[in-house]
Amino acid sequence: MRQNHKFSNTLKMWYLMNQRDLPWRKSKDPYFIWLSEIILQQTRISQGTSYYEKFVREFDDIFALAEADESHVLNLWQGLGYYSRARNLLSTAKHIANELNGIFPGTYKELIQLKGIGDYTASAIVSIAFDKPHATVDGNVYRVLSRYFGISNPINDTKGPKVFKELAQQLLDIEDPGTHNQALMEFGALVCTPKNPKCTTCVFNPSCSALQNGMISSLPVKLKKLKVKKRYLNYIVLNNKDSNTRIRQRIHKDIWQHLYEFPLFEAENILIEYTQIEPLIAKEFNLKESYTLIKYNNEPIVHKLTHQTLYASFWIVHTNEPIENTTNWEDLNEYALPVLIQNFVDKYQN
Repeated sequence: MRQNHKFSNTLKMWYLMNQRDLPWRKSKDPYFIWLSEIILQQTRISQGTSYYEKFVREFDDIFALAEADESHVLNLWQGLGYYSRARNLLSTAKHIANELNGIFPGTYKELIQLKGIGDYTASAIVSIAFDKPHATVDGNVYRVLSRYFGISNPINDTKGPKVFKELAQQLLDIEDPGTHNQALMEFGALVCTPKNPKCTTCVFNPSCSALQNGMISSLPVKLKKLKVKKRYLNYIVLNNKDSNTRIRQRIHKDIWQHLYEFPLFEAENILIEYTQIEPLIAKEFNLKESYTLIKYNNEPIVHKLTHQTLYASFWIVHTNEPIENTTNWEDLNEYALPVLIQNFVDKYQN
């Protein structure tokens, strides 16, 4: 127990001297803490900070967010990826505003029931906003604890997460859990980094097991990921005489659910001929007059997701024929588009 107390005190002293000035640390309001935690899931702080500030300006409390349209929230979220986070964010905001009178749940048990909130997020909110003794465990925490204590349990199997959670809970300063949790995550982000950790100046280097045993590069242990799936996407991009195009919403449970894209033909391989695209054009737009078909990019655009690699080709259809159910190119910014599509639109229009 004495070692645990020493670990937490050393950690907090380091944190008070080295913590970054981040906007969500200026408040203990659970709304702002929850918002920051959802945005920072699977997102670097350097990228997420601007999104947090944008959301706070747009929605200064839970009621403002609850009243927002999903399309508007997805549009603001554009570029962060993992769009289910945005949909869950809005769903939970509506629940808290409408069912709980805007009062954020103050216990782990209540929070874990809400959409988009798992163990880590619930622990972060109750410890930081409500001073409840729940340890947070994320990638930074796995790394610090595995190296300092020399733990070789894989962090992504069935047993490992439980081992680290129990250890993190034992180390937790129950009198100041919010500061302890933030300090441990900050230490992993700034000092005990995945590559090139600052071991020579680390406050824990005299007693770090991995440093003493030459195991810094091998910890934490992580089992190999599942095989990455390859997908070949062919987008049919209309550009008619009225400067209109056609987009549609992705409604199936797949990547980019509820976002908008051009009509899509997904192929089994990367080689697609003009003759394969032309029947799809006739079916999609019901064209009666002649048109011009141009392949925009000779080499597919590679877009990597967590478990998928996308190979995208864009086929431009020029026609003078009026087409129904279209959108003007200038209005595309009003729609939430995947980054892959948004990047194409920006480049094509310029």
